[in-house]
Amino acid sequence: MITTLGVLAAVLTTVSWLPQVRRTLSTRSAGDFSWSYLWVLSAGVGCWAAYGVAREDLSIILANSLTLALLLAIVATKAHTERRARGSAGS
Repeated sequence: MITTLGVLAAVLTTVSWLPQVRRTLSTRSAGDFSWSYLWVLSAGVGCWAAYGVAREDLSIILANSLTLALLLAIVATKAHTERRARGSAGS
């Protein structure tokens, strides 16, 4: 029962990022996210993944690794759009 609850929690919290990533990629905008939020959350999720590795808990490892990948997609989109905006503002 405890393992099932952990897997369910991992799936739900990871899947919760899919609509946001989809919207971010489709609008090509991540301006509503602050850099500090993205970096702190990414660091926390990375720590959870490392914790999963230390505990040899596959559900923690997979969920947090996937969540980190989704967050990095948002980070990349935000960096790209801000770089492009700075480039066009200087033109």
